[in-house]
Order: sequence, then C-alpha cells, then structure tokens
Amino acid sequence: MTKTRNRWIGLVFISMAISLVIIDGTIVNTIFPNVIRALSLTSTQVQWVQESYVLVFASLLLVWGSLADRIGRRRLLIIGLAIFIGASVWAGYSTDASSMILARVVQGFGGAMVLPTTLSLVNATFHGKERGIAFAVWGSTIGGMVALGPVLGGWLATDFGKDGWRLAFNVNLPLGLLVIIGLLIWATESKQGQRAGGIDYVGALISVVMFATLVFGLIEGRVYGWWMANANHPFELGGFKWPTDGISIIPVSLALSVVFFALFALWERARDKAHKNVLLDLGLFQISSFRNGSFAALIISMGEFGLLFAIPLWLQNVEGLTPVSSGLVLLWLAGGAFLASGVGGAMSGKLPAVRAVQIGVLFELIGVAGISLVATTGGGWWPVAPFLLLYGIGVGLATAQLTGVIMVEVPMEKIGQASGSQSTVRQVGSALGIAVLGTILFTATQASAETHLKNTEFVSSMPSAAMQTQFIDGLTTAVVDSAGGALPAVGQIAGAAHATAAQATEVQAAANDGFTDGVKATGWAAAGFLFLGLLSTFSMGARRRPEESKAAKAKA
Repeated sequence: MTKTRNRWIGLVFISMAISLVIIDGTIVNTIFPNVIRALSLTSTQVQWVQESYVLVFASLLLVWGSLADRIGRRRLLIIGLAIFIGASVWAGYSTDASSMILARVVQGFGGAMVLPTTLSLVNATFHGKERGIAFAVWGSTIGGMVALGPVLGGWLATDFGKDGWRLAFNVNLPLGLLVIIGLLIWATESKQGQRAGGIDYVGALISVVMFATLVFGLIEGRVYGWWMANANHPFELGGFKWPTDGISIIPVSLALSVVFFALFALWERARDKAHKNVLLDLGLFQISSFRNGSFAALIISMGEFGLLFAIPLWLQNVEGLTPVSSGLVLLWLAGGAFLASGVGGAMSGKLPAVRAVQIGVLFELIGVAGISLVATTGGGWWPVAPFLLLYGIGVGLATAQLTGVIMVEVPMEKIGQASGSQSTVRQVGSALGIAVLGTILFTATQASAETHLKNTEFVSSMPSAAMQTQFIDGLTTAVVDSAGGALPAVGQIAGAAHATAAQATEVQAAANDGFTDGVKATGWAAAGFLFLGLLSTFSMGARRRPEESKAAKAKA
C-alpha cells in the first residue's frame, strides 16, 4: 500500500516538474511587451529571446531522452530542473538583451531534460491499467498548463507594475526547489543496462544540428522568406548579416536539416551494427504502434496548439480584453483538460487507448471548427468559451492516451530513447503547425483586411488608386508586423490621415474584421490537420507491452 501511495505522490511531483517548463513556455508570450520595454530590445533581439529557447529545447529532447536511460531518469530530471531554475533566476535578473538571450538558451538546455524524463519515469513506474491513469494525469497537466500560463502572465503584467515580468521567472525558484525535494523523496529512480561503446557523442551532435536547422527553418520562414530573402527582415547574428539580394537563409537551413538527417540515419545504423550504444534505435520504427503513433502525433501536433497563439491576440486586440481577461477565457480550455484527466482515468482499461485518442482528436476537431464558426468581431468571448472547453477535453484525452499507445510495445530498456523520440516528433509537429498556421493567419488577415478596407467610405473617397494602395498597404503591414498589436490604433491612424470620426470607426471595424477572418482561416486549417490526424489514428494498434502480455498470461 505504501509503495503504491508513494508512486502516486511521486506522479504529482513529476507532473509539477513538467508544469514548470510548460508554464514558462506560455507565460512569456503574455509578459513579453513588458520585457521589451524594460530591456529596450531591438526587433532582432526580440526574435532571439523568443526563439533561442525553442531552438535549444527542441534540438536536445532526443539527446536527453536517450542519456536518461544510461545515467538514470530521475537523476537527469533533477539535474534538468536545477539548470532550468538557475536559468530562470538569471532571466529574472537580466538587465540587457545579451543576458536575457543567454539565460533563455540555458533554460532550453535544462527544460529539454525535463520533458522526456518525466514521460519515461511515468512509463517505467506504472503498468497495466495504472499506466493509462498516470498518462491521463501527465497529459492533462500539459494541456492545462498551456492555458494557465497566459493567465499568470497577464496577472503579473497587470498587477505588479513594470517589473512584474521578473516574478514570472523568479517564481520558478521556490516552486522548483519544492519539486526537487518531492522527487528525491517519492519518485523512484530507474535506468537500463547499456551496450559497450560509451555515449554516442557524434550522433548527439548530428541530431542537434539536424533539429536546430529544421525548427529554425519552420519557425522563421515567414519572417526571413521561404525562398528569396526578405529585405525588410534581414537575418542577423552577432556581426554576421545574411545577404538580402538573393536566396533566403531558410531553404539553406532546411536543406542542411535534410543532409544531417541522412547522416544521422547512416551513423546510427553503423553503430547499431557494431553493437554500440546508439542515440536512437531506428528499429523502434519497426514497431507498428510506435511508428504509426509517432506519425499520428506529428500530424495532430500540427493542429493541436497552433490556434492557441492566435486566440489571445484576437481576444486582446479585436475584442478589447485585458491580458488577464484573455488568460481567464483560456481557463475554459484548462478546465476541459483537467476534466479529461478524470474521464481518461475512469475509461482506462474499459475503452481501448486508440479509441480514447480518436474521441479526443474528434473533440479537438469539433472545438476548433466551432471556434471558427462562431468567432465574430464584437461578438465577445462567450460564444467561443464552450468550444474551448470541448477542445480542452480533447487535448487532455488525446495527449495522454496517444502517448500510451506510442509507448505500449516499446521494450523497457529503450523507453528513454522512445520518450525522447516521440517528444521530438511532437515538438517538430508543433513547430511546423505554428509555422504553417502563423503564415495562414497573417496572410489571410492581410488579404481580408485589404478587401474590407477597399470598401470603406474613407478609402473609396481617396482621389487616386495609388493613394488607396499606399494607405491600405501601410495599415495592413503595420497590423501584420505587430501580430495584431497595432489594431487598437487603426482608427487613430485613419483619423490622423484626415478621416472623419465615422470614417475612422468604419476603418477600425474593417481592420478588426480582417484579423477575425484571419483567425477563422487559421482555425479551419487547424481543423484540417486534426482531421488528417484523426484518419491516421485508424492505422494505430493498442496492444500491451510484451512483458505485460507475458505477465498476464502467466497470471491466467
């Protein structure tokens, strides 16, 4: 009884560990305007503060997932938490851009240790029906924290003055120390025996370059140009500046990723044939549940969280909500995710895991499509709230149970590698989804806003087509480049251009309608990805782990 109770207490602290990382990833988006003002960041520095964490985090998931098998999963989790906490305090006390960027890099370094090791610890600690319940708790925690982060960020940014953003980082110190103590007391260490040949350092280096170039290309393609360089947004790093009169850095980055992917596959196969440790056992993809589940996870991740970055922008810039209020709206999603934890636990053992995944993705699909149907300028947040709840339930079910399906047939000695692999697949899917959906959001916003603005009385009354085009292009570019931040000032801009009060109001409404149309287009695209993900789940299996099947037969 004590052992069982301790394992469940340990699960609480394992879930709290991943919560720190997930909250940090979402809370920063809300407090970022305060950070920009406090540190006087340039546009280039803003991009690197935002993306350096994501690049390092996604690049190292596979490395740490594999290394955890060798040195101990709990040990690496605690090391990762300690690094993450230290970097958080560093970020909280940063006084310039360089310090903040370096702190975010180190945060990503430590955070990448936390995600795959929490997953592999859950997988190694719980078995049978208990594993399904544990995965439901773990997955629902992630879904809930995604929504809770903006609430905390908005509260800190609103109620704690210009330095409230520092608390968002420094609060990780007391919470992180509490989690570490809990892990030391209640979480059980686990690791596996290894082959000869030491750590696969070369494979680790190749994988880091492979994922860093891929994630960078996916996230930054819209900014720097998918093919030709964007003269308005040159790539700069230190004293180096990419030429703006030719091919963009993005296709070069993606091509490098393909090259290093091939090198990684060749290197790992060679080490495996020599019976040496490998970073990733490519034989894992011969397991149908792991292969098909990873493919499904990639597609589902593309549509799962891509819409979430657009909704707060719409709520604040179009509907006029404060950061706190928009974060509170997202609590409907968090409530759904936590509700799914209880539902998932109750269904464990009674409903095949694959069916739970399919139900979850279907709920997500209905939720996203519903948001796209009911969102209107001036309609407020109430119409979208029930669909956010449904969406949250789907996220909680699909995230938890999909993980269980992917890992169910993976041999115990390879769960760290498999955990890192499936976590990396999801991160790549999320990055790809954000890149594609972000492009759709701003492209659709610009096109729709241009159409609405052309039909306004103020623009129609301009004496020449050239003046109309100049005004519309300037306004839509400001809205897109600010990610909607310029929207509340559109009416004032029109007024400064000698529009009457009524005309300025009409121009403001036209710009708001354009952004709303962009959000709706993004929602429909996300729904499309989720529909493809739902179809891909029908190729997945839901069998027991081999050793569990043997135990069940022996018991019978």
